[in-house]
Amino acid sequence: MVWNLSEAKNRLSEVLTRAAAEGPQTIQRRNEDFVVLPKVDYEKLTGQRPAFKDWLLNGPTLEDVDIRRDRSTIREADL
Repeated sequence: MVWNLSEAKNRLSEVLTRAAAEGPQTIQRRNEDFVVLPKVDYEKLTGQRPAFKDWLLNGPTLEDVDIRRDRSTIREADL
């Protein structure tokens, strides 16, 4: 939905509710358009991700990963 600035000011709560439920809301001020959207959607668009250190510390566990060494013999290769 497109809102003019004064209407968006008076009904800011509704603008935010609609942004969460229906998607981005456009607010027009003179010759400029501004978009209101939930932070989660913004982060998806901008590609913001957790820092690598945070991902390592809080990311997926490796409990189910088999890290035992393969003790089988080395295969022969014709060179």
